[in-house]
Amino acid sequence: MGVVLAAAACSPRKKLLEWGWDEPDTAFLRTNLREMEKTPFDGCVFGVRSGPRGAAQASFTWQFWGSRRFARSDLADTLADLRSLRPRRFTDNFLRINVTPGDVDWFDDFSTIIANARLAGEMARAGRARGVVLDVEQYQGQLFDYRAQRLASSRRWEGYAAQARLRGREVMSALQDGYPGLTLLLSFGHSLPWVLSDNGRRPLSETSYGLLAPFLDGMLEGARGSTRLVDGYELAYGLLDSRHFDEARKLVEDGVMSIVGAPGPYRRRLQLAFGIWLDYDWRHRGWSASDPSRNYLPPKTFETVVAAALRATDEYVWIYGETPRWWGVQKPENRVPEAYVSALRRARATAR
Repeated sequence: MGVVLAAAACSPRKKLLEWGWDEPDTAFLRTNLREMEKTPFDGCVFGVRSGPRGAAQASFTWQFWGSRRFARSDLADTLADLRSLRPRRFTDNFLRINVTPGDVDWFDDFSTIIANARLAGEMARAGRARGVVLDVEQYQGQLFDYRAQRLASSRRWEGYAAQARLRGREVMSALQDGYPGLTLLLSFGHSLPWVLSDNGRRPLSETSYGLLAPFLDGMLEGARGSTRLVDGYELAYGLLDSRHFDEARKLVEDGVMSIVGAPGPYRRRLQLAFGIWLDYDWRHRGWSASDPSRNYLPPKTFETVVAAALRATDEYVWIYGETPRWWGVQKPENRVPEAYVSALRRARATAR
């Protein structure tokens, strides 16, 4: 039995998450949680700011992987927000951290990132969140591209891969120090370096996310107790056919195994999720709130795709969006038409 099928057998039920450009911070969550719980979602991905409200705030989420070491005193207002939360329907919120600014080499002092990871776990636990999202997309520094590393000219791939694996164990250990038994949702898992390596035909050292594989090996090795990792499989953006979700399952279960350095923990702890991009390709196709039939995913198609993803996932399907806003809407063109809300409710019902 493959890793994902084994994990699916113990999943309590399929769940919908929201994660997009309307990402709330903890103050918004505190104020609007009850209204947000009226949507079809089981939770959302939220960001964290540091510093007192009303003053210039820094983003813990976007400065997590860098040289700034955050203190609990920097996050006093955020922690107060989180401790005040009493989720009812939103049982599966996730605190987001990014690998940004990504300007720390794998051989540099990692104590700041490790301390930040421990704080991230503590905050997620304080807010009764399900866990933490680690967004591994390289928005800024190219930390997973061996060719871009500062010491690549003097250190071989094998040395960098071993160091990334060590850092993975350390970061995972710190997250669990703050939140034992958390769920770690990844925007991408081993699936991304596998696809970028042309399904293993090119060496990881020659791909832009090659070091992600050993880093995740280390995270898997560092996981303990009931901790689990979820490949969020952002590669599902834009999928339309149900068979593509089945193909993704086969890829994550079996296809990637030649680049997985910790096969035992991978098979025991990894689950598969899917990301669906509501306004996919909106920069070229546009997004219409007034005429949804013009969108890449009209409501009926959206319903069919989400239902297929829910059937194929172990537990989570996350809905991503850039133009549409599920909450905090200020402009008519950003609203999510009611037809999409109804489509989500029907997709949940048909996928049970």
